[in-house]
Amino acid sequence: MGAVLSQASLILVYLGSALMVYNIYGFVHFVQNFQSNSSWGADKRVLYLPVILLALFLMGYLAVGIFGNPDIVIGGILFGGSVFVLTMYLLLSRITQRVIENERLKAELLAVEQSNQAKTAFLASMSHEMRTPLNVIIGLDNIALRDSELPQRTRSQLEKINLSAHHLLDLINNVLDMNRFESGVLEADQEDFDLLEALNQVSAITETLCEQKGLTYHYVVDEGVSEFCRGDQVLLKQVLLSILNNAVKFTDTPGDVHFSVCVASHDDATQTVCFTVTDTGIGMEEDFLPHVFDAFTREDDSTTNRFGGGGLGLAVSKRGVELMNGRIEVRSVKGEGSTFTVTVPLIIIEPPEDVHPTLSENPAATSEADAPESDVEGEGLDGKRVLIVEDVEENAEIVADLLDLEGALSEHAENGQIAIQMLSQSDEWYYDALLMDLRMPVMDGLEAARRIRHLERPDAQHMPIIALTANAFQEDVQQSLEAGMDAHLAKPVDADLLFSTLERLIDQKSPTHD
Repeated sequence: MGAVLSQASLILVYLGSALMVYNIYGFVHFVQNFQSNSSWGADKRVLYLPVILLALFLMGYLAVGIFGNPDIVIGGILFGGSVFVLTMYLLLSRITQRVIENERLKAELLAVEQSNQAKTAFLASMSHEMRTPLNVIIGLDNIALRDSELPQRTRSQLEKINLSAHHLLDLINNVLDMNRFESGVLEADQEDFDLLEALNQVSAITETLCEQKGLTYHYVVDEGVSEFCRGDQVLLKQVLLSILNNAVKFTDTPGDVHFSVCVASHDDATQTVCFTVTDTGIGMEEDFLPHVFDAFTREDDSTTNRFGGGGLGLAVSKRGVELMNGRIEVRSVKGEGSTFTVTVPLIIIEPPEDVHPTLSENPAATSEADAPESDVEGEGLDGKRVLIVEDVEENAEIVADLLDLEGALSEHAENGQIAIQMLSQSDEWYYDALLMDLRMPVMDGLEAARRIRHLERPDAQHMPIIALTANAFQEDVQQSLEAGMDAHLAKPVDADLLFSTLERLIDQKSPTHD
């Protein structure tokens, strides 16, 4: 009986030894595979320590089996140890595969993020490059249209050029915005603003579009809407203008566009504002409504040929609303019209101490940049001197020509450094305002603005500096303000917006202003 047990114990020892040899081979293979597929540095050399330990165990097993004449208990323990090591090896291999897979996925995610960053940087650069020639086209077109003696046929042709150029600009903006939404670059800002003034700005633009097309426009704001709020004013206006522009675009003459604003719910700190846009346009089929906010989708290609559009406007609007923690819905009947409803939560704030008493009373108040124009046409900028800081000669000439139409004087600096020199060598308050491009050689607009604000002369501290640039993203606006500028206007230049912004800031910052 004892001989049988002794033989069984030897069998267990030798089986355990065979398993240990397999374990050593498998672990060496595992270490080699891990080294070639992981990003560990010198620390991975520690993986060889278990190989050495397993080799020592194997030598112990063989020594016991050959010289120790083990009993069945020792043989069982040795065999069980080998099985345990095998189990741990298999488990460790499975875990390591997961680790390697995770590292691979992280590497792929990093590559995607880097690709998105490169794409965003490329599109930002392309935005600047595309806006620059558009600025020349739209600028020269606007100047030509101000000629009261134009033949009607020429005026009609110029108006078509203007519409097409703005349509191209809208497509560029939508593509860029969509890319930035999808890459997670954009975040909703939180700034204090006058909601009613912002709505008046949106309404004034829409009213002009309706007048040009022969549509009837209706605009109503409930008395319960709190005027002063905190939220993303720029994004909110962008969304509302996009929806209103669509309403105008897809409504034939004669037709109606309604824009109403009310409070859906509120408490002491927040109001959820409901913005409703209704038109009597072409409408949409019910089965298309679930896809109306999808990118690059259109109900019918014939509408694209007739009305234009790239199928991105509503998709961008939906992303913008969601970024503000809001909701957008649509109802539509084919041939009867559509209703878009946007609800956005806004924080209610106390009115600022210096609020203008008539801001909320003028439903036609214009822009930001949209203060009402002077009562006497042509006197708002008459005799004012503006320094145009712009490296592209054509752009500077267009702005100079526009200012000349308003009776303003202008001078030109090719970059920020020259602008500082011209300002430093001039008398105090010689210039009433500066129009500053951002991208320029030698010294860019941001650096120039910062240096001007640190010049030891009173006008440098208070003179209006307005960014006039093809850098039109929200972070560009923020950078301009942080550099000490008073406003940020995007190219292609909107002449009326430029004039009203200059008039407002010059009036506010003039040394004679009370």
